[in-house]
Amino acid sequence: MFYVTLFICFCVSIFLTPLVKKLAFKIGATDKPNQRKVHQKIMPRLGGLAIYISFILGILIIQPIDNFNLLLLNPIGNVHLALILGSLIIIITGAIDDVKEISPKVKLLGQILASLVIIVLGDIKVEFINLPFGGGRLDFGMFSIPFTMVWIIGITNAINLIDGLDGLAGGVSSIALFSIAGIAYITGNPYVTFIALIAAVSTLGFLVYNFHPAKIFMGDTGALFLGFLISVLSLLGLKSVTVMSLVIPVIILGVPVSDTFFAIIRRLVNKQPLSAPDKSHLHHCLLRAGYSHSQTVLMIYAMSAVFGLAGFIFSQATIRGSVIILLTIIIVIELFVEKIGLVREDYRPLLNLIRGFRQVNVRNK
Repeated sequence: MFYVTLFICFCVSIFLTPLVKKLAFKIGATDKPNQRKVHQKIMPRLGGLAIYISFILGILIIQPIDNFNLLLLNPIGNVHLALILGSLIIIITGAIDDVKEISPKVKLLGQILASLVIIVLGDIKVEFINLPFGGGRLDFGMFSIPFTMVWIIGITNAINLIDGLDGLAGGVSSIALFSIAGIAYITGNPYVTFIALIAAVSTLGFLVYNFHPAKIFMGDTGALFLGFLISVLSLLGLKSVTVMSLVIPVIILGVPVSDTFFAIIRRLVNKQPLSAPDKSHLHHCLLRAGYSHSQTVLMIYAMSAVFGLAGFIFSQATIRGSVIILLTIIIVIELFVEKIGLVREDYRPLLNLIRGFRQVNVRNK
């Protein structure tokens, strides 16, 4: 039955997307081209609504309304209800922004409300982490709520920030959701497995119309929803975690997380406001390097798949193996960032260090 549900969600998403496209034009949920954007014509957004409706339909098939009260009686019940209500708040926030382009403060308020629903109603928060190498336990205490809120809002906006090319955010999110589902399945968490797969196939249905050349954008409706969902699903297994297991979702989301991190570094280095938009994100750098639109998106898909695989391997590794994997990932990311100029063209500390070692070796020879 579950595989049939996934197929239904995929088909419903394909069916609904053209209807949402017509609705977007009708209510003015469109994206106009400007100097910072890649597209050259007015495009409908709000496409995330098709993903969300398909997602909710999948949940209702798995858990019909008649049995919903029974669901609330078990421990996962409040989590499920919080996920539904929180995602509804996010969808409303994103839809309003797609139509009226609300201020960042108002958008942040919607994200705060959604995260509070998850924390308070769902009782989902990182209360402590077990430190490696016999380091004991680090209790967050009163900071558990702010930490969890920053996590949810941070991941939500990381997905939103990479939504700059046709099919980019949808594809990266799908890969992340499949990765989360795979790890959840192995660790015996069927709830996260089901929810992640339903969201992933719903997004794949939308990608039929969103891959280059896109006929519709997911808009903030889709980007915020997928980011929010990924952030919450990654938390569901982290109520009492080790430092290493906390790193797993960060690795899986390596592309959006690293792009967001270096965007912050870039703005600090260039003495710009953190909220200042620019054309120096990962996809912009690859486009400037001469890759086509489709090539750039497929390259970032490949990077996301590698990060997803690394997260899977990391979850099964020993502590020593985890440290080696983590250090390797950090070094590779830094080299890649310096090579494509993600911070700025003259930011190359590691490459300069390697070049210095080579010159020393040449002199010694």
